[in-house]
Amino acid sequence: MSVVSSVLVPYASYLRVYEPLVAFQEPERSHWARYAGRPGRPTAQDELRRSLADLVPTPPVAVPERESGDAFVAEIDGVVCVCPWRTRMRGWLALEELEGLFPANVLDVVLPPVVRAQAAADHERWAERNPDARPWIRTTVWHVPVRWFVLFTDEEREYVAAGDGRPLLRYRTPMVQARRRLARALRTLRETVDEGPLTEGLVDVGRWLEEFHPKALVELDYGGLVHALSGELLAADRSAADVAEGIAALRDGDGDAAGVAYGRLVERWSAVRERRSAN
Repeated sequence: MSVVSSVLVPYASYLRVYEPLVAFQEPERSHWARYAGRPGRPTAQDELRRSLADLVPTPPVAVPERESGDAFVAEIDGVVCVCPWRTRMRGWLALEELEGLFPANVLDVVLPPVVRAQAAADHERWAERNPDARPWIRTTVWHVPVRWFVLFTDEEREYVAAGDGRPLLRYRTPMVQARRRLARALRTLRETVDEGPLTEGLVDVGRWLEEFHPKALVELDYGGLVHALSGELLAADRSAADVAEGIAALRDGDGDAAGVAYGRLVERWSAVRERRSAN
């Protein structure tokens, strides 16, 4: 996450998993229990500031030297759940994606080859010792992947306009619901359309979700994308509803209706991607 945040944020969105304390082994469980009760915990903005600060040194810090001991905390039906930042792990994963995001000459200026090579070597050694490690947070820039919306319904949408404080647009759902919706959508796609990026993406997300506790919470957060869209566009954004409508139409054999729903998604997110090109 360090690399992506430093270069591309604030226009990033996040898919997070919050797990109940019981999902963690000791001594980590006790650490998170104490952490959740601590006042003044760091926020998403604090996480971003720390990542941006890594670009200040010369040479810049591609990935933090130590893993973060922070997390996002949520209480669901009286149960404390945490989403560990795992900033170092996410930094390594983000570093692997950078070559596809930037021209080589730009990337060499932002993160010199020697810095990237050292980070890659560190990651390789760490991965050998931690073969089962996985992040609790996934990040994308300048859009929200269609496959993420499959996990949610429009009723789970939470929107806070800028006039009411910091703008926010997110969805939250229990893990069991997210897995059920994903499985149903995947079955529909396999029965009605050829195998493609959306199907492959759903398989990937499904495998990731299976790694977590069944009573976890799944969250889709528009993050910095709320700053790339006007309040009017955010208020009208019903992407999860459009995805659900399209999949339901495919299930009913109505390709035309599915195309209309998909068209709304394409139009909405194409406008956001055009702003990336303008920058």
